[in-house]
Amino acid sequence: MDAWVWWLVAAAALGIPLIITAMPEFGMLAVGAVAAAGTAGIGGGPVAQVVVFALVSTALILVVRPIARRMRTERPALASGVDALKGRRAVVLERVDGDDGRIKLAGEVWSARALDTDTAFEPGSPVDVVEIDGATAVVM
Repeated sequence: MDAWVWWLVAAAALGIPLIITAMPEFGMLAVGAVAAAGTAGIGGGPVAQVVVFALVSTALILVVRPIARRMRTERPALASGVDALKGRRAVVLERVDGDDGRIKLAGEVWSARALDTDTAFEPGSPVDVVEIDGATAVVM
């Protein structure tokens, strides 16, 4: 059997633990094996095949792995749900104090309470949403 076939078998064998363990390093080694199969297919000797496998696999691990780690740890730039409401401006509809009130936030009417219990906001006043506590917006 030709050497390129063995390299493809090795690539498939490296793909199995990639699927089972979800470790991307196995995929990078599999790509290195495919590159070595290509080297064998164009007539490269065994030393050239191993060198191509090692170089491609190492380059992928050194380049792709840090990028994947960074993407996994970064927070998404787009906030959604109640996280998207924090920091937004709202308008007081009914007097808001430390206990209750109503505001218009993002086109919807929300129950609200003031962050500072000694502060009250009158209807028509602009307020900033500090946090969302259940179905109540905490404003200041």
